[in-house]
Amino acid sequence: MATFTRYTKVTQIPINGKMSTPRPHQRLGDVAWSKMSKVNGELFALTYGSLVTQLIKDFEDLKVVNQQLDKMGYNIGVRLVDEFLAKSGVSNCPDFKETAEVVAKVAFKMFLGINVEVSQWNAEGTTCSLLIYDNPLTEFVELPPSAYGVLWYSNVLCGVLKGALEMVQMRVDAQFVKDVLQGDEVSEIRLELRGMIEEAMGDEYKED
Repeated sequence: MATFTRYTKVTQIPINGKMSTPRPHQRLGDVAWSKMSKVNGELFALTYGSLVTQLIKDFEDLKVVNQQLDKMGYNIGVRLVDEFLAKSGVSNCPDFKETAEVVAKVAFKMFLGINVEVSQWNAEGTTCSLLIYDNPLTEFVELPPSAYGVLWYSNVLCGVLKGALEMVQMRVDAQFVKDVLQGDEVSEIRLELRGMIEEAMGDEYKED
């Protein structure tokens, strides 16, 4: 899958303070990004915008549009895993915290060219926030106030996370709780590990 490069840049929201992130993840992300073929960022953003616009025309109900974007993203995530594992150089992650860092620093960098911060872990280490300060999907986009709190414009990303992590035996819930398009300073996805998926064993390997 081709990633993209942006030739036109909008104002980027600064990150207030640095999060403690393992440097190896950043290096892996940078290397993976450098190896990916690129497409025009403006075309990428406008194509996605056309998709969302068409879904709104087709379904009218913005909550249904969110669901459709989630489903599309899930299917994309399922297909991206093999490419990610083959090109990223990432080995098995020992726990969900490590997985979240890999998603933020390697996967987002590899496919979207951005760094994402991980923060706000719960005590159990099963829920965190992914903070997106520079979302390429939202370039050239302005939502009407009537869509605030209803339409999550980049909801395809939540579906991608669900689909991709399910392929590595993690059942997760992902949902936007903040969006710069709705006046927030940062876009935030709340990511929660709901459980591990046991890999089914084929009948030929089962004991009698």
